Amino acid sequence: MLDPICPLCQRPIPADVPQSLHHLVPKLKGGKGGPTVLLHHICHREIHAALTEAELARDYSTVEALHSHPRLARFITWIQKRPPGFSSRVPGKRRKR
Repeated sequence: MLDPICPLCQRPIPADVPQSLHHLVPKLKGGKGGPTVLLHHICHREIHAALTEAELARDYSTVEALHSHPRLARFITWIQKRPPGFSSRVPGKRRKR
């Protein structure tokens, strides 16, 4: 069976690599029960480090929109050069709440 592909970075997600479900519309902003995507945990952490819940709900509720965010675009270019099992701390400051 093939590994699922992370829609953010387009790398395979091996079964032994940390992974998580991302609600395209945050649960706190009405997305409970809404669409989710399976991501590498590092990719999911970067999304939440870059964007607030309100920004995610308002402007970044699709994978295509996430790709258009400048910080995430730089992250994607960087992470695509890493192996699928790569993990590290998310660089930079955590976003303000």
